[in-house]
Amino acid sequence: MVPAHALETHTPRVLALKGALLLVWATVSFGACYFARDLQVMVMGWPLNYWIGSQGAILAFLGIVVVYAWVMNRIDSENTDRDQGN
Repeated sequence: MVPAHALETHTPRVLALKGALLLVWATVSFGACYFARDLQVMVMGWPLNYWIGSQGAILAFLGIVVVYAWVMNRIDSENTDRDQGN
């Protein structure tokens, strides 16, 4: 059983990860979709700006979740190894 105070603490590495992924999220949400309006390339009969706005953002968000889970698993295993060594 994990103590309640351990669940509420965040190391600087975790906070940096969250900040970086939040920046990626904001860039994809507001930046890429905003500037995609100017793209006039057709992909499979649809404008590229449509693909970026509808599909690219979803893929980016899934990528953010995968990266977060992968990095947090690595951090957790490092912390577990360190705690077992003490």
